[in-house]
Amino acid sequence: MAESLSEAIGLAGETVSNTGIGGILKARVADFRVEEESKTLSFNNKGRFTVARITLTNWETNRFVKQLAKRLRISNNRIWFAGTKDKRAITVQLFVIDANIRKVKDVEMKDVEIDILGRTHQKLGFGSHRGNRFTIIVRGCAHEDGTPMSSDEALAEIENTKLQLNQRLGEGRFPNFVGPQRFGAGRPVTAAVGRHLLKGDIEGAVSTYIGFAGEGEQQEAAEFRRHWRENHDPDSALEIVPPHLGWERDMLQHLSNNPDDYLGAFAKIPRSLQLLTIHALQSLVFNHHLQKRMDADIPLNTPINGDMVGPLDESGSLDIGRMVKATDSTLPRIERNCQLGRLVPTGILPGTETVDAGKFETDALEILELSDCDWKVEQIPRLTSKGTHRPLVATFSEFVVDTVAIADDSTLNERWQEGPTKGSRWHPEGACIRFRFILPSGTYATTLLREFMRSPLLQM
Repeated sequence: MAESLSEAIGLAGETVSNTGIGGILKARVADFRVEEESKTLSFNNKGRFTVARITLTNWETNRFVKQLAKRLRISNNRIWFAGTKDKRAITVQLFVIDANIRKVKDVEMKDVEIDILGRTHQKLGFGSHRGNRFTIIVRGCAHEDGTPMSSDEALAEIENTKLQLNQRLGEGRFPNFVGPQRFGAGRPVTAAVGRHLLKGDIEGAVSTYIGFAGEGEQQEAAEFRRHWRENHDPDSALEIVPPHLGWERDMLQHLSNNPDDYLGAFAKIPRSLQLLTIHALQSLVFNHHLQKRMDADIPLNTPINGDMVGPLDESGSLDIGRMVKATDSTLPRIERNCQLGRLVPTGILPGTETVDAGKFETDALEILELSDCDWKVEQIPRLTSKGTHRPLVATFSEFVVDTVAIADDSTLNERWQEGPTKGSRWHPEGACIRFRFILPSGTYATTLLREFMRSPLLQM
């Protein structure tokens, strides 16, 4: 890649002048736990759908849904959930399933715990939860020169960072960047696929999804992707596709059986993942806009003339239906309400109906060569987005930090056991810090932790 991962997804800048604690996330699966704070569903004994609270260990949400649907002999589209979660983690969330309650109860899968809650007539929509409760351990804290950081040093740096964030943005607030998971973590492919879709280039979208190179990918995956980029031959690519790349295999199998049917091949990935490609491109615009505003030293929590502002509900989510535009005459009153936490400035996630982009949003669109984009996906209309707004700052609550013991290396992952490499920032003898906090739905734990860690994104 010509630019770094952080630059590519608009996460290259800094909010406050801290040095961070370094360290690495997800050295083992249990180090990252997220529990969904669900909105109340209406239960009904005669309801069509089964409601289950499911605990997943080291499962990517879409892949789990695919396997669950296969066992229940239903379509993936008959399983609903509020949000995708990190793969290398323990995740607890609600699923609504269009299947008999006894069949769901009888499902047995490795590293899956299914707790049946009842039946309902309601489906779950994406983002239809109050928020997420996180418990995350950062291991191997290190100074910028790579030397180990003690627990006392790490805790002091965290307190200093929190104080600076409070002073710059207000109590319990941080920049609401879209996290690296939205773009594909170490392989930011989703936005690249979305760009092809908006151009009407379905073949390019499929080829990019299969062949896009990622930083730090395993050798067999990297060689497979290189082979596809150089040959574009489904049959030979099928012979070397790694077992864990299931969507890629499904696409290739379809192309092998149906040469040149790229629209059919693209349909092999879940609808939620298809939509994510457009959302990722929108998020790329938002991140670059947010960074440009910070670089210009324009406040994030205080509106400027032309900003769209909106209220936050009790869970910290934006009430889109009650947004207003800040003007010269209303700015003083709106500014006071923003300072009191009643309103928040927003940026656009562009779409077919977004208008009046501000200076920084316009600059972001120009940099990303999307100024003339109409955001219509002609060949797959359901992926066309009207656009929306996203708060420039997010809130975090119930923030608690403590230390945990340094773990036996043999219990940690392969990356840890290989030791620090050039350009990394962690040390096996460094402190281990546990963070606990709650975030509103749509807000990323990695972007909050980035403020405290200042580690390279590949360590997150």
